[in-house]
Amino acid sequence: MLVKPTVPELLKTSKKNRYSLVIATAKRARQISKGSKPMTEDEDISPISLAADEIGEGKVVIFDENQWAEEQEKLQQNEEASNEEDEEIE
Repeated sequence: MLVKPTVPELLKTSKKNRYSLVIATAKRARQISKGSKPMTEDEDISPISLAADEIGEGKVVIFDENQWAEEQEKLQQNEEASNEEDEEIE
């Protein structure tokens, strides 16, 4: 059971619904349990608590499907622009 941060606090931070919050927390906790380095300074042994802390601190962002597609498009455009700059330098 999560004590801190509370679910209402996490919902304010993530600005998503409970379902999205639970899925994101579970996915991040799974990553941590498989060896991913926690992005929080908290010394908790529970991957769930660490994942919740990361979301509460804003270190993990929850995207919906449309937001994710937009972010991927931005990354691709930035990568293409960077590649063009590299070609101009050579």
